[in-house]
Amino acid sequence: MLQIPTLGEPKFKSPLNLSTKLGDKICNFVPVDEKIRMNIFASDSAFNYEDQYYDNRPENKRNSINEFIEVAGPREKIFFEPEKISCAIVTCGGLCPGLNNVIRTLVMELHYHYRVKKIYGIKYGFAGLNPEFGFVPEELTPQKVSNIHLYGGTVLGSSRGQQNTQTLAETLEKLDVSILFSIGGDGTQRSNFDLYKEIEKRRLPISIIGIPKTIDNDVFLNDKSFGFETAFSIATNAIQCAHTEAISAYNGVGVVKLMGRNSGYIAAYAALALNEVNFVLIPEVPFDLETANGFLAYLKKRLIDRHHAVVVVAEGAGQEFFSDTGKSDASGNKALNDIGVFLKDKIKQYMQNNKVPCTVKYIDPSYIVRSVPANPNDSIFCGQLAQYAVHAGMTGKTGMIVAWRNNTFVHLPIELVIKRRKQITPESSLWLSVLEATGQPMFMRN
Repeated sequence: MLQIPTLGEPKFKSPLNLSTKLGDKICNFVPVDEKIRMNIFASDSAFNYEDQYYDNRPENKRNSINEFIEVAGPREKIFFEPEKISCAIVTCGGLCPGLNNVIRTLVMELHYHYRVKKIYGIKYGFAGLNPEFGFVPEELTPQKVSNIHLYGGTVLGSSRGQQNTQTLAETLEKLDVSILFSIGGDGTQRSNFDLYKEIEKRRLPISIIGIPKTIDNDVFLNDKSFGFETAFSIATNAIQCAHTEAISAYNGVGVVKLMGRNSGYIAAYAALALNEVNFVLIPEVPFDLETANGFLAYLKKRLIDRHHAVVVVAEGAGQEFFSDTGKSDASGNKALNDIGVFLKDKIKQYMQNNKVPCTVKYIDPSYIVRSVPANPNDSIFCGQLAQYAVHAGMTGKTGMIVAWRNNTFVHLPIELVIKRRKQITPESSLWLSVLEATGQPMFMRN
């Protein structure tokens, strides 16, 4: 089983009035050794391709098939005395639907069910734990967070970029924080791991619990991140508008650029949800432009045959068509060139050169997609993630995230999660569904 780090042996009785017996019609504690398989397939097949985190040696592939992971949930014994500790919540990185839902549920679970007296809201990401910025932590109460789930964004504010890990650990120690709930994506979890290692080195009894947040849905080994479903649902509105523009003009082309730096999940799911898209371009599947079997040649054929087309492109697709600027953003991510505007101009130029009249409309809904409140299904998911995060922290788990894996809430070590980003494999059933829904060729390369 993948071992989750712990601060020590849980010795205190949980304040939750749950049962340890089946059949008594009372909700149960989760047994300490409850686990599920990492992979549900019996063999090392293409279906497991996305989840291989070992190298290509056969013995390591066999190990990955039989790996077990820890099931999340409340335990009968906990590590902390809840009424004697303080907790903190921080939101990092870009905005995402559901952040306020997670904050609210964390506060409610800590206050009402574990009776924690003091809960800090750290302002503006990890910068709020660096005294140089002068951000004062805000004490959170159920009254303060009662309505925040109705709004997008995060009431705590957010920021990108690394902070000095030693400074963060010192601030947590000065605040007498016992559990830090850190909400963020791949970059945040990397910072969480560094902070966990620094705290471990100092032998501080502080638990670091990550809650994976990214609308790109690219957290490794995590089947779904909160905010993702809302994001691709909102993205369908832009696609519908692009489709309306396309069919309202002779040889109309609607181009929609969606978020997806390394992974094309929003583009793929939004296209499947609306089923009006003819081409989906994602970072994981390279394509040519002006060759005989390139994207533009297939688009021209589509216009000649049907006189309209809708193209959805993820922001990280086609970056090979640009020269490398060498620039990075505050999180250390490589700065992307604008593939949406590039495609719009290339389509116009190519069709003009081939004497195919066309009208191109371009839509970029990026900040609309990430700034809205969570939809009902995402709201439920956010609340459950937060509840399971509290249970994990109280038990003394640390250096981990709460994840959704094989229809089960589980614990995954941050060290494993940050090995790489999750991406769509071209051999997956998801990508096959996209190809069948759009009718686009499997390969658009010579």
